[in-house]
Amino acid sequence: MAGALVGLVGGGFRWCLVHADQLRGSVLEAAAGLGAAGRLIPVVLTAVGAAAACAIAQRVPHAAGSGIQHVEAVWRHEAEARTAWLLPAKFLGGLIAIGSGLVLGREGPIVHMGAAIGSAAGRRGRLDAADSVDSVDAEDSGDAEDAQGAQGAEDLRMLHIALGGAGLAVAFTAPLGGLLFVCEEVTGTVRPRLVLLTLVGTVTAVACSQLLVGDALVLPLSDAPAPPLWMLPVFLLSGMTAGALGAAYSALVVRTLEVCDRLTRVPLVARAAVIGAGVGALMAFDPLLTGGGDQLSERLLTGGSLTVAALVLCLAVRFVAGPLSYAAATPGGLFAPLLALGALWGTLTHALASPLLPAGSAGAAAFAVVGMAAVFTGVVRAPLTGAVLVVEMTGSGALLLPLLIACFAAAVTADRLGGEPVYDALRRRMLERA
Repeated sequence: MAGALVGLVGGGFRWCLVHADQLRGSVLEAAAGLGAAGRLIPVVLTAVGAAAACAIAQRVPHAAGSGIQHVEAVWRHEAEARTAWLLPAKFLGGLIAIGSGLVLGREGPIVHMGAAIGSAAGRRGRLDAADSVDSVDAEDSGDAEDAQGAQGAEDLRMLHIALGGAGLAVAFTAPLGGLLFVCEEVTGTVRPRLVLLTLVGTVTAVACSQLLVGDALVLPLSDAPAPPLWMLPVFLLSGMTAGALGAAYSALVVRTLEVCDRLTRVPLVARAAVIGAGVGALMAFDPLLTGGGDQLSERLLTGGSLTVAALVLCLAVRFVAGPLSYAAATPGGLFAPLLALGALWGTLTHALASPLLPAGSAGAAAFAVVGMAAVFTGVVRAPLTGAVLVVEMTGSGALLLPLLIACFAAAVTADRLGGEPVYDALRRRMLERA
């Protein structure tokens, strides 16, 4: 039942975002017909949206940002699960922030909402009832009730985590990706009980979400056959560069938050409005520079051509705009912008390397897919999750070997560079500020 609710809530969130993107596109088209004055419309639109979303998030603890770091902290006994008002704040605030064009992803809010639904379901099912026995009664009743209380608390946390993984599965229509996310990134362990809970949650949630968003691939890939084996070293090198890019991006996210923290005289809502205005100015220049990045990724995966100069410009702008958008303290995630950044990096790598490659080598779409998974791995440090998530999103099973070797190289490179996984850094920062 909880998985079905996650699917309906997450699917509804995705459905609303699709229509918000369509509405934003219509506004941009109308603004383009107004000449120079029309360029102010996206600036005002995004500034107001960022400020409103920030104001909503500030009223609910842990509603700002991705929320994945909070889910991980709950698993590690470092924070308490929160349900009251978190779900509406994440839904409405995330819809306004992402819908207005900030460079944020939908997966963070859906994961956090899924985890909140899991905690609420556990409490409704009285999984924590045994944990509320006071110390005197527990001493009288012996070890049996102590064990029952511990098991109740453990089951409650497992439901919290499992339904968070279901949220990720709904965000990208990737049930296996949701399972691996729970085991590899959130918990770092594989337990049969946790795996079964997560499988039930992800399958149910994805099935219910498809009633609202359909069952099509999130990022359909044009024909990309398996590359020849001799190209695996090429993808290894590509993964190394993507890992370095991911480590730099992770560091920039944290550094941008630290710099914004020093602006103590600027109210958070005003700061969000300024950041939103800057993103809106980029949107007026080219909408592909802003937003979650699905349209950009789909264009690169389906053969849409961009010049090398356009790829470099888009990569540089989105590399900075993503951390800035996250610093606006609105609900929103990091995954989707990361995937777009990886698609840009992979396509650019192919454009630069293609003159050196012989005939019959992999095309730009294959490099874009590999870049998506490798940059994700460099930032999050979850190679299996990155590879499987991208395969489920794009249907690129033929590219599994290049994906795995590139993700391996990205993870090792990012570790060797001393970069901290982004959610570890964000969780530590959250706990220090608590």
